[in-house]
Amino acid sequence: MLRLIPIKVECHSGFKADEYPKCFYWNNDKFDILEITDRWYQGDRNPEYPVSNYFKVDTTCGKQYIIKHDLESDQWYLCK
Repeated sequence: MLRLIPIKVECHSGFKADEYPKCFYWNNDKFDILEITDRWYQGDRNPEYPVSNYFKVDTTCGKQYIIKHDLESDQWYLCK
């Protein structure tokens, strides 16, 4: 089962706000994003699956994570 852990994210804002993540904070640690390796959009009218952007990212510490931006609540999550 997918676990969503709330995180704080710093984003690039260009053409639109929160266009893509630059780094995130989890357990008092900062994870700088080296590269976004994949990106997808969830757009469903089912309330169990809110409209969201997902990012698969490589960090400078050599680990890969998937983070989710729930667009309706403007909340970011680490997917575990």
